Amino acid sequence: MGSSRDIAIGPVAVVSLLLGTLLQSEIADPVANAAEYRRLAFTATFFAGITQVTLGFLRLGFLIDFLSHAAIVGFMGGAAITIALQQLKGFLGIKKFTKKTDIVSVMHSVFASAHHGWNWQTIVMGVSLLSFLLFAKYIGKKNKKLFWVPAIAPLISVILSTFFVYITRADKDGVQIVKHIEKGINPSSVNQIYFSGDHMLKGVRIGIVAAMIALTEAIAIGRTFAAMKDYQLDGNKEMVALGTMNIVGSMTSCYVATGSFSRSAVNFMSGCQTAVSNIVMSIVVFLTLQFITPLFKYTPNAVLSAIIISAVIGLVDYDAAYLIWKIDKFDFVACMGAFFGVVFVSVEIGLLIAVSISFFKLLLQVTRPRTAILGKLPRTAVYRNILQYPEATKVPGVLIVRVDSAIYFSNSNYIKERILRWLIDEEELVNKSGQPKIQFLIVEMSPVTDIDTSGIHALEELYRSLQKREIQLILANPGPVVIDKLHASDFAQLIGEDKIFLTVANAVAACSPKLMVEVV
Repeated sequence: MGSSRDIAIGPVAVVSLLLGTLLQSEIADPVANAAEYRRLAFTATFFAGITQVTLGFLRLGFLIDFLSHAAIVGFMGGAAITIALQQLKGFLGIKKFTKKTDIVSVMHSVFASAHHGWNWQTIVMGVSLLSFLLFAKYIGKKNKKLFWVPAIAPLISVILSTFFVYITRADKDGVQIVKHIEKGINPSSVNQIYFSGDHMLKGVRIGIVAAMIALTEAIAIGRTFAAMKDYQLDGNKEMVALGTMNIVGSMTSCYVATGSFSRSAVNFMSGCQTAVSNIVMSIVVFLTLQFITPLFKYTPNAVLSAIIISAVIGLVDYDAAYLIWKIDKFDFVACMGAFFGVVFVSVEIGLLIAVSISFFKLLLQVTRPRTAILGKLPRTAVYRNILQYPEATKVPGVLIVRVDSAIYFSNSNYIKERILRWLIDEEELVNKSGQPKIQFLIVEMSPVTDIDTSGIHALEELYRSLQKREIQLILANPGPVVIDKLHASDFAQLIGEDKIFLTVANAVAACSPKLMVEVV
C-alpha cells in the first residue's frame, strides 16, 4: 500500500521505548497486571493506526514537519542514551532495577546495586559481545562490500552466547537467561482492545503520540532511501499503509511497528527493489516463531542488551548536532532541549520540549519576518540588500525596503513599524549628512506571496503615516495573489495605479528620472 521500495517494517527502539514509558505511566507494574498492560498496548496500537490512516486520508502529513530536523536529532540522541541505560540491567546482571527512565534514577539504581547486585560473568560476557558487535560495525563501515558482516553479527552473537551458556550452565552461576518462549504465532487480540471506558481514552492518548513518532521515523527513513534511488515518496500513501498495518497488527497481538533504519539499510545494501522483501522477512520470522523459539531458552539477557546498545549508539549523531550548531543556534537549542528533556526527565517531556521549541521558532519567524534596505549595484539596474552587498549604493531621496515574508495578521503590525523605523533612521542619517530629503518609500514585494485583510490595513496605516511626512508610497512587483487583493480592497486605487511598478528599477526611474544616469 505504501510507495517506498526500501523501507523495512518492524518494532524499533525509539517507538518501543516511548510506548513502554507511556504504558507504564498508566500501569505501574506490567508484571502484576500483565493482561491489562497487554490490552492497553493493543488499544494504543489500534488508535495509533487510526490516527495514521486519518492523517493520510485527510492529507495532513504536514503536521509531522512540526518536528524539525534539529528536534529529531536531539530526541533520537536522548532516546538512544535512555535505551542504552535501560540495558544496563541485563548488561550487568542486576535483578532489582528502577522502572524510571531518567538518567539520575537509572544511575542511582545501578550504583546502589554495585556491591551485591552485579554479576561478573554477565559483565564479561556482555563486554565481549558488545566489543564484537562494534567491531563488526566498524568492518561494515570501512568496507561497503562487507555490509553483511554487521547485519549478521547479532545472530552470530546470539548463537555463540546461547551455546556457551548451554554447555557451561552459566545460568546456575547467576547469568540471567531468556528462559521458555512460547512456540507459534500469538492469537487474535480483537476482543482485548478497549472500545469504551477510561482505558480506551488512555489508549487514544498514547496511540496518538506513538503514531506521530512512528510516522516521523518511517517517513524520514523512506525519504532517505528514496533520495538515494531517485524516486518520489508519497507521504500520505505511507501514512495510510502504516496505519492499516498497525490496525491489523493490534488485532493480531502486535504493538506499534514502523520503519526501521537498520533493517532498511540492510534491505538497501542487499539490493532489494520492492517491498516484497518485507514479505520474505515476515515468512522468516514466522518460521522462526513456529520452529526455532525453543532453542532460545538459554540465550543470556546480556547478549540482548549488547545488541540493543550497539544498535542505538548510531542514533547519537554528533556530526549532525555540530552542523546544527554551526548553521543555526536556535535550532541547536531545540536539539539540546529535546535531548536533555528525554535524558533527564522522560521521553514524553523530551518530545513536548522538541515540539514546543520548534513551534516557537516557527511563530517567531512568522511574526518577526526579515526586512532589508536595498541599494543599487554599480553599473547595473539591480537592487540588493546593502548589508549583503556593501558596494550597493542608496538612491538619494528614495528609501527602498524589501519585505521577506507574506503579510498576515500575525506580522502586519511588526512589518509596518519596522518600515517606519527604517524610515526614521534613514531620515536622521540624511539630515546629518545633508543629503536630499526622503521623498519616496519603495516597498519591494517580490517575496510577499500573500496578504490578508490585516496586512492591507497595515499598508493603509503606513500610507497615511507617509502622507503626514509628505512621502509617497510606491509598491514594486507585488505577486498575482497580492495584486488581486490590493485591487479588491481598493488599496491600489487609494495610492494610485501609477504607484505600482513591475521592478524596483522602474519605480526608481519614475520617482527620479535623473537617477537613471549610471551610478558608479
